[in-house]
Amino acid sequence: MSDARTIRLDAVIFGGGATGLWTLDVLRRAGHSAVVLEAGELGAGQTVVSQGIIHGGLKYTLDGLLSPSARSLRDMPRHWRRCLAGEEAPDLSATRRRADFCHLWRTAELGSRLAMFGARRGLQTATRPLDAAARPAVLRSCPGSVARLEEQVIDPDSLLSALAGHHPDRVLGVDVTNGLEIETTAPGHVDRIRLIDPASGAPLDVLPERVILAAGGGNATLREQCGLDATLMQRRPLHMVLARGDLPVLNGHCVDGMHTRATITTTRDYADRVVWQVGGQIAERGVEMEPATLVRHAAAELRAILPGIELDGVEWTTYRVDRAEARTRGRHRPSGPHVSQDGDVITAWPTKLALVPVIADMILDRMPAPGENPTDPTGILSGWTRPQVAAPPWEEDLAWIAGDSAASI
Repeated sequence: MSDARTIRLDAVIFGGGATGLWTLDVLRRAGHSAVVLEAGELGAGQTVVSQGIIHGGLKYTLDGLLSPSARSLRDMPRHWRRCLAGEEAPDLSATRRRADFCHLWRTAELGSRLAMFGARRGLQTATRPLDAAARPAVLRSCPGSVARLEEQVIDPDSLLSALAGHHPDRVLGVDVTNGLEIETTAPGHVDRIRLIDPASGAPLDVLPERVILAAGGGNATLREQCGLDATLMQRRPLHMVLARGDLPVLNGHCVDGMHTRATITTTRDYADRVVWQVGGQIAERGVEMEPATLVRHAAAELRAILPGIELDGVEWTTYRVDRAEARTRGRHRPSGPHVSQDGDVITAWPTKLALVPVIADMILDRMPAPGENPTDPTGILSGWTRPQVAAPPWEEDLAWIAGDSAASI
């Protein structure tokens, strides 16, 4: 392909999820020339299926100790709140917020009472106990304590739109099967990335100073293409539950002992129906269950943690998602974000949506000074294929199960 155009860039970022797009914004504001390459839809895989909670670390202090996970998260709600208000870059004021806070409630077990006492230590995220009159109606019959937790909940798809909208000319769609070739001179040293525009078939050679892998589960294959070890990554599965119908608005965590028994977030679908995303231990234990079994389990759990909840007429479905993370001994959840560098290649996993700003700054710290004569790719890329934001799972063609009671599901 001798007619291929050539551009020089400071960074090529693989992955159009929250990490890749936020990193693009951070690098561009620091004066770096960079583009994002996305093989499918923006956020497909992990970002768009997340529950959208900007965690402040409280759920990782349920044993009363300030864990490394909690430390890494404790400043995040405040930082995100400023960005969502448009007071700090990146400006995320166009992002839809489902809720400005969550609720934290417990079951009546002794372990839950102890967890609620210890959970507030050392964190920036404020919790405020609520008396019976101040509780939302759905939590008024809970036997344990209820608190308000200053963790915002956002719509991940609107976050992706807001981030991509800041640099629309730098977010490119690629065909990783037939339109991507990574040439290396040695493991971790990328000489050239050859791209084929999926729409026009036009070739483009990119000469990057750094290659940033922020593609979640796709990082393993990309590391192999860069001559690196793919086993740096692990996958931890979840089996999430969706419920839609005449449900109250609820965003928060139910604490049972030292665990998060359930995490519930609320949104609305295209038909303006209330939709609950249900995670926590329900989703972790559900990995070994078939969808119908998991739905029965979830309905029973929701009745147990939300006394008096009305579920008749509610429709149910499930979806599976793998959390792609840096490998740990025993395949446990990493304690914080991971960034590693091998030659010219930087590999990143944030672990949690809330930690995306942290990981973008960690990547910036590993960048050399901006190049003196980078190519301005605006004209060259003007007709390039642009990926769309992925649809959230409740807008996909899933099989919903209807039932008038838990016994009939």
